Amino acid sequence: MKPLITTAACADIAELRQLYYAVYGPHYPVALGTDPAEMARLIEDPHSLWLVGRCPDTGALTASAAIHGEAGSRIGRLEGIAVHPAHRSAGLAAALTEALCAGMLDTGRLDSVYATVRTVSTGPQRVVARNGFRPLGILPNAVDLRSRESLALYARHSAGVLDRRIPVTQVPSPMLPLLRTAEAALGIGYPGVRAAGPLPATSAPPEAVERLEMIEAPAFVRRRFRERFPDTQGWFYPLHTPNVLLTPEDGRFEVYAYLNRAGGYCSLLTAHPDPAAAAAYLEPVTRALARAGAGYVEALVPLAHHEALSTFLAQGFVAGALYPAMRADGDGFHDYAVLSRSSERIDFRGVVVEPPLRPYLDCYASAWASTHLPTSPEVAS
Repeated sequence: MKPLITTAACADIAELRQLYYAVYGPHYPVALGTDPAEMARLIEDPHSLWLVGRCPDTGALTASAAIHGEAGSRIGRLEGIAVHPAHRSAGLAAALTEALCAGMLDTGRLDSVYATVRTVSTGPQRVVARNGFRPLGILPNAVDLRSRESLALYARHSAGVLDRRIPVTQVPSPMLPLLRTAEAALGIGYPGVRAAGPLPATSAPPEAVERLEMIEAPAFVRRRFRERFPDTQGWFYPLHTPNVLLTPEDGRFEVYAYLNRAGGYCSLLTAHPDPAAAAAYLEPVTRALARAGAGYVEALVPLAHHEALSTFLAQGFVAGALYPAMRADGDGFHDYAVLSRSSERIDFRGVVVEPPLRPYLDCYASAWASTHLPTSPEVAS
């Protein structure tokens, strides 16, 4: 019997919270399934779409999923896929995902939708793959759910978007294997791209880490961020609003980040007056965030920004995913890379991946080893 799929309403919030607790227990670090105020905002957001599945006979809420969008952006995030344990294996997750994509992608409201998928089993990967999402890479140690878990990044694009990617001429040499992996996995090309040596690294003095102040006042940080960055030009990071600010005593730069303490992760968003101003302090910034509970720190960097990519690579970040045609620029689209660094031990023994995702896992493992394991001369010395 086909499920009854309807738009979520504020009257569903109590039942939705029960659903997410039944699926994820008390450790779900996403406001979508735990915070009534945030849930109401998403339900009423004109740029988002939240659907629920109900049992045709009883009307009981059995499944939920949403695509979260935002004003001024044509990218969305598929999130909150949950099916009650008593109603699994009935195709509910796939049905909701397809209905969401039909409402947001097929209608032209969005250019692409991405999803971060758990890797403790292949089920979530199969759900998004059956609905046209393709793997973009691996995010190791990305979230803390009872224990550290790695996530997989998937995306689905509207028709014709991938054909309008703006060419990239060069990337730092450590990035080239990821590009080749994406070419094979996604059927896209990087013709003529050349591997350039990374730029010389700049680093702050060791004592600089002690002089960084971290301001955790979300409302103040949001106001200041909007003053500094009135639009999305510059350091584009969709669907993330900063809630912490890091700055040295003299205030010569400000680093904005989104810190999720419940999930133990952080996204670096941008820096003022520009990212280059904070480049030498990337190591102290990462350490300060680790002390605040972020065992995983990530950054989304334009693939065409050779200097920025080199800076992150020089500070121990590893590129694990590539998001082609992520950001619109006129009639074209820019590719972005996801670079991350974990302060906790990465253990892939519990990771289960479908064959299309496996090359990304192998690529990341090789890149991590090249970055963090000593070379033969170093061992000999």
